[in-house]
Amino acid sequence: MEIYQLKTFVAVATEGNLTRAAERVFTSPPAVSAQLKALEDEFGVKLFERSARGMTLTPAGERLLAEARRTLTAAEGMKAAAAQIRGEVQGQVRMATVSDAVALRLGEVFVHLAEHHPGVQLQLQQLVSLRAIAAVRRGELDCACVLHEHETIEGLELKRLQAAEIVPVVPQRLLLNGGLPADLASLAALPWVTTPPDCGLRAHQERLFAQAGQVLAVGLQADTEVAVRSMVAAGMGAGMMRRDQAALLEAAGQARVWPGWSASTWFCWISSPAALAAPAVAAVRDAVAQTWV
Repeated sequence: MEIYQLKTFVAVATEGNLTRAAERVFTSPPAVSAQLKALEDEFGVKLFERSARGMTLTPAGERLLAEARRTLTAAEGMKAAAAQIRGEVQGQVRMATVSDAVALRLGEVFVHLAEHHPGVQLQLQQLVSLRAIAAVRRGELDCACVLHEHETIEGLELKRLQAAEIVPVVPQRLLLNGGLPADLASLAALPWVTTPPDCGLRAHQERLFAQAGQVLAVGLQADTEVAVRSMVAAGMGAGMMRRDQAALLEAAGQARVWPGWSASTWFCWISSPAALAAPAVAAVRDAVAQTWV
């Protein structure tokens, strides 16, 4: 059994297709088939059911997939430990973001890592704030950049990066006789683009509606800041967003900020003590901190 065979096994399980799995591991479909057969012969069990629809894990394959992933993680940990002994920092870091890369200065973070820790590979995915926090707690992510209004999160390390102001934005199409709603109740009466309950923007939206004496009705919903901005710009409803993003819509003549309400929050970087024990995660924390000095 070779590490590359386990990587192929995981790739096929993930893709459910030989051709896509081959592309994922940079080889050919016949080579993938040969590696799977070698594993099945060595283990003495069938890993996949093959059909016209693709590759489906057998019950034995399901059980061994978890072991394969643990083995690959251990192998990566061993490589990282060896690199640390040599005075290098290596490893993959899984990081979630709630915003665009420019707002979070991630380009500068990548440059810093390339210059100081070229062996660290930062893998990004976009998640809403509370979902990202929960994933960091469960160990599914190593760290995240989130919007969070409080100074601490129990059990996690939190670094505040920059204050952010959240404002309600009305699309040009919903302006009444060319003007903004006169009061909070009129604003709340407009169609709204909402976000999921585990999005940081949702709490501010519900607070605005509570102050207007109304209950937020969930209709149109977007799960990223980019999607909210696009839907508001298209005139689908009013929305809640960061003031810097709202200013872009105003400059384009697509929407206007309602000036009678705002809320404060922070861009924060979070991680767990367990994740930070890995030198690669600590290197990402230092790169983020250096970028935001």
